Amino acid sequence: MSDETGASPHTDAAGARRRDLALRIAVPMLVIALLVLSWYAYVKLSGVPPYILPGPAAVANAFVTDWATLAPAFWVTTKITFLSLMLALVGGVGFAIFLVQSRWIELAFYPLAVILQVTPIVAISPLILIYAPSTQVALLICAFLVAFFPILSNMVQGLKSVDHNLINLFELYGASRWQTLLYLKLPAAQPYFMTGLRIGGGLALIAAVVAEFAAGSAGAGSGLAFRLLEAQYRLNIPRLFAALLMLSLLGVAIFALTSFISWLALHRWHESSLKREN
Repeated sequence: MSDETGASPHTDAAGARRRDLALRIAVPMLVIALLVLSWYAYVKLSGVPPYILPGPAAVANAFVTDWATLAPAFWVTTKITFLSLMLALVGGVGFAIFLVQSRWIELAFYPLAVILQVTPIVAISPLILIYAPSTQVALLICAFLVAFFPILSNMVQGLKSVDHNLINLFELYGASRWQTLLYLKLPAAQPYFMTGLRIGGGLALIAAVVAEFAAGSAGAGSGLAFRLLEAQYRLNIPRLFAALLMLSLLGVAIFALTSFISWLALHRWHESSLKREN
């Protein structure tokens, strides 16, 4: 049914969604453009030397000239980040399911996870480097340990936050423990899991970089963290900025990907992703 102008409510809603999407893209891009212009103006007007603060053009040129050096390092850091996140997802969800099976199991094992979380990764990375079979495995373990706890804690909270009336209903109909877990607890814990996923994705990248700083790894298998240190030692500040920007873009991409996965899982039913009508 259409109004007097001939536009249907469905068309109006679709147009509103397109305008909202355009604003979501345009506003951040405008802010970033203003920041880059301010950066360019400051460098030009202040006369600061390029070895102190390079301009946007010098950083863009470093992307092109140093791409053969930065691209393999970017791939190494990306691979470690995503592998550690995948391991953290499997380990965090599996360990959370194990913990909620019994109050005594949670009391016995949850403090171990807390100890691993509160211990600075820089402090234990030398031990991991000693016992790990290779530097890449050590970096993977360090990143896994940091990303593991947010996923675990959010998943445990989600599994324990299921409505007790629904649990009683499942018991009334004779559902087994695994049926209750599969059809009630895991779906109800999805919002908590998605929160842990977004947090763990960012922390996995941070931990991969910090672990590489601690390891001091170099050579063909080194990541962007080593390229940052190398550019600092050589006073190649444009390359340093280029590597830092690549890390930032990787972090933004991870956050966007995990947010999209969360939206796909929740937008049809959960209040956090439903669009308000008023």
